Amino acid sequence: MKGFTAVANSSSVQASHDHARLESAWDAIRAGLRRDIGPRMFDQWLKAAQLGDYCPESQTLDLLFASDFTANFVSGHFGDRLCMAWRCAGVGVREVRLRRAPNAVGPRLLESAPAEEPVAAAPIPVEGAPACNFQPRHSFADFVTGESNHLAFSAAQAIAAEAQPRFSPLFIHGSTGQGKTHLLHAIAQHFSSHSPSAPVLYMSAERFMMEFVNAMRANETMMFKARLRAARLLLIDDIQFIAGKGSTQEEFLHTINDLIDSGARIVVTADRAPQLLDSIDPRILSRLAGGLVADIRPADLDLRLSILEAKRAIAGDPPVPDAVVDFLARSIRSNIRELEGAFNKLIAYGQLTGRSVDLEFAQSMLADAVRANARRITVDEIQKVCAAHYKIDAAEMRSKRRARAVARPRQVAMYLAKKMTPRSLPEIGRIFGGRDHSTVIHAVRTIEELRQTNADIDADIRTLQRQLEN
Repeated sequence: MKGFTAVANSSSVQASHDHARLESAWDAIRAGLRRDIGPRMFDQWLKAAQLGDYCPESQTLDLLFASDFTANFVSGHFGDRLCMAWRCAGVGVREVRLRRAPNAVGPRLLESAPAEEPVAAAPIPVEGAPACNFQPRHSFADFVTGESNHLAFSAAQAIAAEAQPRFSPLFIHGSTGQGKTHLLHAIAQHFSSHSPSAPVLYMSAERFMMEFVNAMRANETMMFKARLRAARLLLIDDIQFIAGKGSTQEEFLHTINDLIDSGARIVVTADRAPQLLDSIDPRILSRLAGGLVADIRPADLDLRLSILEAKRAIAGDPPVPDAVVDFLARSIRSNIRELEGAFNKLIAYGQLTGRSVDLEFAQSMLADAVRANARRITVDEIQKVCAAHYKIDAAEMRSKRRARAVARPRQVAMYLAKKMTPRSLPEIGRIFGGRDHSTVIHAVRTIEELRQTNADIDADIRTLQRQLEN
């Protein structure tokens, strides 16, 4: 290239020869890159790159860029491709370093390594480099599934698979702490495992908005746009936070349109379904709803127990007894993140204090969390839910009739009232038509025995508990 001069202590003949070889190779490499990645991406990121220092001893060549941001972006997206191209060119280059041009000083040929060794360019400095920024514990293998999250889990696996998915974008919605962010990390990790060179970009909607505003202020919107459109997998968390932000929504719409048209994969999460998002451009909602919409409902008791069992299996000492696991699953119902936090707190306190993690210890340590999660289930509510389940009139719960079609549902309701409310046995008896407390004891024991031998009764109890808890 023009301006490519030699250091004085190199022989001018050898320097000229090396200059010519490097320039010729660079011209060929540039042409190949422009063909491979497309004119738009090449002109945006690589066209202005200049040849920098070359050290024959280490066979290292520097490529110079106008800014650290550009050098980092090219390193993260095209670094391996550039290094391989130079090695294949057969001009004595084994390593390529991408750097910001130092004060626009022209390149020079070096006999030995420079006195001040530059730091190698880092991967793209945003959430999105899977090897660095995605948490290994947030993988598909560590995601416990149940009826409430099975669809979202299956859809996440499909969009992360090596085969091109049949849908995009994927829109996952659910309340806070139910596993949406876990699935985003798992998607990125799995996708990168089979497509390591494909750019993956993950950010919250809030960060998307912040970076877009900063790019506008710095007059770098073209760089921002190009960076987003280079992604082959784009993951945006909590899209509801761009509500009411007109210019940000406009840019987001253009981004997802371009990515969908190019065959890229898009995954978006929110705290509610697309049609319930307020102050979001209808065109965005239409695009998002045009893929696959999957919800994550609050975890039911069975799923909460499964999650705690999985954590107990890898927790080590101190051991956590079944009674504590059952207490946690029934007491912490707000979200999975809080449930896992409560379990971790017990383990940590047990390890630090040397105390065994028994039920009394758990109840003492988690009293505040349990109070915050407490939802007052009433006996009246239990009667209504049981009556509806067994298709009888709610008044039958308080009647004197002893027909089996009425007596069994009444016993189930008494059992649930004892298990799920703080009411005493005499109080429960009075609410069920003025019955004696011994009648309630008999009902509870009968249902407990039937749960061990009758699968239908056990299934009924589980279903009713889920309805009441949720």
